[in-house]
Amino acid sequence: MGNIKKAIAVVLCCWMLSSCEKEKKPNIIFIMADDLGWQDVGFMGSNWFETPNLDQLAGESLVFSNAYMYPTCSPSRAALLTGKQSFRTGIYNVPVLEKGDNQNNIFSRWTVGLEHTMYAEPLKNAGYRSIHLGKWHVVGPNPEEETDYPFQNPLKQPANGNLDWLADHLSIDIQKYYPLGKGFHENVGGTWWGDPARGYTEGYKSESGGYKAPFKNPFIGDKEDDEWLTDRLTDDAIDFIERNKQQPFLVNLHYYAPHRPTVPRDKDSFQKFMGKAADSITGQGENNREEIAGYATMIASIDENVKRIFDYLDQEGLRENTIVIFTSDNGFNGLQSGTNILRGAKGTIYEGGLRVPAFVNWKGHVAPGVSETPICGMDYFPTFLELAQVKDYDGKLDGKSLLPLFKNNAFKERALFWHVASTYKNPPCSIIRKDQWKLIQYLNDGKVELYNLEKDLKEAHNLVEYNSEIASQLLNELITWRKNNKVPLPQASVLPF
Repeated sequence: MGNIKKAIAVVLCCWMLSSCEKEKKPNIIFIMADDLGWQDVGFMGSNWFETPNLDQLAGESLVFSNAYMYPTCSPSRAALLTGKQSFRTGIYNVPVLEKGDNQNNIFSRWTVGLEHTMYAEPLKNAGYRSIHLGKWHVVGPNPEEETDYPFQNPLKQPANGNLDWLADHLSIDIQKYYPLGKGFHENVGGTWWGDPARGYTEGYKSESGGYKAPFKNPFIGDKEDDEWLTDRLTDDAIDFIERNKQQPFLVNLHYYAPHRPTVPRDKDSFQKFMGKAADSITGQGENNREEIAGYATMIASIDENVKRIFDYLDQEGLRENTIVIFTSDNGFNGLQSGTNILRGAKGTIYEGGLRVPAFVNWKGHVAPGVSETPICGMDYFPTFLELAQVKDYDGKLDGKSLLPLFKNNAFKERALFWHVASTYKNPPCSIIRKDQWKLIQYLNDGKVELYNLEKDLKEAHNLVEYNSEIASQLLNELITWRKNNKVPLPQASVLPF
């Protein structure tokens, strides 16, 4: 009888352990580079940039070859953090880059309104400790001036080196728009800045550029051993994990690099790239050699620092319960990089502006491989909710959880949509990407472009006159999407919806 009781106890114990393991919530590390192009890494086809660590990790990960964001950082970050389309937050572009008048454009907000929940909030309620590190850029320098919307003119920003805004931004009223007010427990470096050079009066012309210490970011406390911003953000990310590894954690690591200004990491690395033969396929290294060589050293630094994070996870036995996502917020800056494979660059509505590198690494849970399924930045919020086992979130989300793709389960592909209602490098437009097709409709004159991305990744051939049936189907779907969602159009638009 005693043996039977012992056997039952063992079975119950095993069942309980199995149940606990099943319920264990994974740690989440979301690493996002700034302006890192789709082909600025080896695992997406570059033979010029050197990313050996990212390439090795990509080989152990699920790589998304059709990962998308918005063409500039403000709408990408707003969409990522809220899981919502740009027309819901009113953020279509980086405000200070917008051109034209208020008849032909809907000028962008800078600040994500308090009515929009960000993913750190439901994860906090689910027991996660979280930190945001690096670029935030979803609060404006003067949030109180963003009430009279729509705006007559694009929003402006203070001069480089100006800290007159800081006292207000430390107040409770404006901290509501900061990471600490949006569900994160800690914030390192997140403010309204779009680039790290803003702390220097000379801006991009300063020797530091905000990348070399002192960083002059009021939300990054100086440390004696500070040298390089990407290193420092990684140090603080690892320190946070060390302090919080006994419970589920969320690390939102948004590197400022390799956003301009281009600051070479060190002389030896810079000289190596200066002397390196250009890549004849991508064209990388053929032009603007000093700029792209400095940019390459910044990418190499990201590569080294991502490895540091994985080495720490391995050392602490955290890999199997930590999912790591690596991506970028938009395409490469055309002043820094380039590729012959895609049309356009950051700020454009073509693939060079929208398409980004991305992989998901979760040892023992996500099988290595390549997914050609198109995904977008809004998909990460619902993915995090499912990972954190949050089942009662009732807020509006425009993305779709990627967990079925992680587990190699059925995933119903859908059309992806963009709405960019203001002018930067292209006139205001809406975009639909479905199957191999991509259709662009300009909002003010109604003109349409159609591309077959499977056969023409560079978008060199507008097929709207040759595939009128496909164009008509996609255009109807795009118009229906705008109509059903009450998507706003510029006043000068000739379109009814």
